[in-house]
Amino acid sequence: MNKLIKIPLYIAGFILLGLLFGYLTFKVLSFSRTVDVPDLSGKSLLEANDLLNKKGLYLKIEGEDYDSTIPHGHILRQDVPAGNKVKERRGIKVTLSKGPKIRSIPAVVGESLEKAESILLQNGLKIAKLIRVHSNSVEKDRIIAQKPDPEDMVGEKITLLVSSGPYDVIYYCPDFQGRSRQEAEELAERLGLRVEIAGSGERVKSQKPNPNSQIKAGEIIHLQLWGE
Repeated sequence: MNKLIKIPLYIAGFILLGLLFGYLTFKVLSFSRTVDVPDLSGKSLLEANDLLNKKGLYLKIEGEDYDSTIPHGHILRQDVPAGNKVKERRGIKVTLSKGPKIRSIPAVVGESLEKAESILLQNGLKIAKLIRVHSNSVEKDRIIAQKPDPEDMVGEKITLLVSSGPYDVIYYCPDFQGRSRQEAEELAERLGLRVEIAGSGERVKSQKPNPNSQIKAGEIIHLQLWGE
């Protein structure tokens, strides 16, 4: 009879003991320390791993992706944003940067700005900077130089040096009236002026613009001729 009573007591004791261990295990796990996730963006693998170890976390590399701002091999993004709280011993997944997509650069020197923009766009490139300078040898809105050069390799952006044309040269218009046609044409050529002649004869009767008015190099001087 006593043996029959002891058996259920043993069973009940084992059940209680199991429940006690289960409760204690649950309490230990539920009281695991929570930590703030550090910011890993732009960090090297060594730096990121060190930051996570100090927090009781570990690094898990999930993949790679291209990026023009984050150096190759550095952390591009992380699955848990910086500042979020997680339990210790958790893995933080990261994506590494493969650096910028490398592509060859088309040559656009000598092209018009409009055409250069079209060529670059077709090659997936953007103009990062446009620098305008005056030039006496390259017409306005033509590409003088580019950086990087065609033989270089680059990411997504390029700098162009564009001509603004020659500086404006201001003159006081000379008096062509009474001069011979040849003299007037030679003087206009020396000053970088263009001439439009009306009438017949060998002497200048009148002109536009008037003598001593301000004109720019490249402007047109209208001359009216008359015969002797």
